[in-house]
Amino acid sequence: MAFKEALLPEFDEEMKNTRKILERVPEDKLDYKPHEKSMSLGRLASHVAELPGWTANVIDREVLDMRSGQYQPFVAKSRQELLDTFDKSVSEARSRIAGLSEADLQKIWTFKFDGNPVFSMPRSQVLRSTMMNHIIHHRAQLGVYLRLNDVEIPGMYGPSADEMKLWEPKPEKAMA
Repeated sequence: MAFKEALLPEFDEEMKNTRKILERVPEDKLDYKPHEKSMSLGRLASHVAELPGWTANVIDREVLDMRSGQYQPFVAKSRQELLDTFDKSVSEARSRIAGLSEADLQKIWTFKFDGNPVFSMPRSQVLRSTMMNHIIHHRAQLGVYLRLNDVEIPGMYGPSADEMKLWEPKPEKAMA
């Protein structure tokens, strides 16, 4: 099986799960930070929403050299803006991945910061680790932020603790 044939169903499932958690982001808590060194909830959710779009950087070039002060972080102002950004970036990423050849996937891709190499690896590995796993990592952080704000968490790989309460047996009424 070709790499992209294995990756695309996983991509679809992870993006479906990611959208479920973005749908729960409370608009009145976008400034919430669990710690002074943490991103705000709005910034973290925005990062999760924009990450699939970074696939273009992996596919359209062989080297990405980010420069200090060059990147302006996206921060959504509403849940709808988060979802619109996410849906657009997922659609574009999926079509770009689907269009790759196996030879394209084996080409070495390099990430640099201020001219200094951070890593170089085949595009297939970048798509799996630096894109997919990166999204999953930040999605998990977002789940913690939501839990700390008493937002019910959707299940990712089965029912969440919030969803399990729907399945708990109801106590039977005592017969009189």
